Amino acid sequence: MFILSEGLSHYDGLPEERAFLQKCLTLLQHPQAFERTHLPGHFTGSAWIANPDRSKVLLVHHAKLNQWMQPGGHADGEADLYQVALREALEETGATPLVSEPVIFDLDIHTIPARKDFPQHEHYDVRFLLIADDQVPVRVSHESHDVRWVSLAELETYTQSRSVVRMKEKLLRAN
Repeated sequence: MFILSEGLSHYDGLPEERAFLQKCLTLLQHPQAFERTHLPGHFTGSAWIANPDRSKVLLVHHAKLNQWMQPGGHADGEADLYQVALREALEETGATPLVSEPVIFDLDIHTIPARKDFPQHEHYDVRFLLIADDQVPVRVSHESHDVRWVSLAELETYTQSRSVVRMKEKLLRAN
C-alpha cells in the first residue's frame, strides 16, 4: 500500500514543485483531504503513462476541461493515490499499465473551474509513472473526447500546459 505521507517525505521534485509539496503536506493534515467535497481543494491521483521505450505518452482529451492531459481523477476517500492512478488509467484508457514502483513521479496543484453544481477548487494531484504497451488498443471513456499515444517530440502540439510539459522533461531526463 502506498502511504502518501511517506511518499511526500521522500519526494525530491523540481524546484518549481517545492511549493506544491509544502501545500500537499498541509492538506494531508485534514481528515477529509481525500474527499472530492473537501474545499477549497482535495487530493487526486494521476498516471503519466509511457510506452516501454519512453518515446510516447498516453493522453486523454478531457471532455469537461476540453484539453489534453494525463488520465487521473478523484480519490473519493481512497488514501492510496497509487491505486487511484491505476484505477483511473484503466477506466479512462483501457490501457493495461505494467505495475511500476509506487513512487511519486510529479506533484501539481491546479485550479478546476466552477461548474453550475460545484465551485472552483484545487486538485492536489499526485502523479505516478506507469508503463504500458503502445501496441495494445486503447478506448475512449465517457469522460473524454479522445485517447491517443503521443510522441514526446509532438507533445507541445497537443498541450503547452507547464504541468504536462514538466512530466515530459522528467521522462526525457530519466532515459
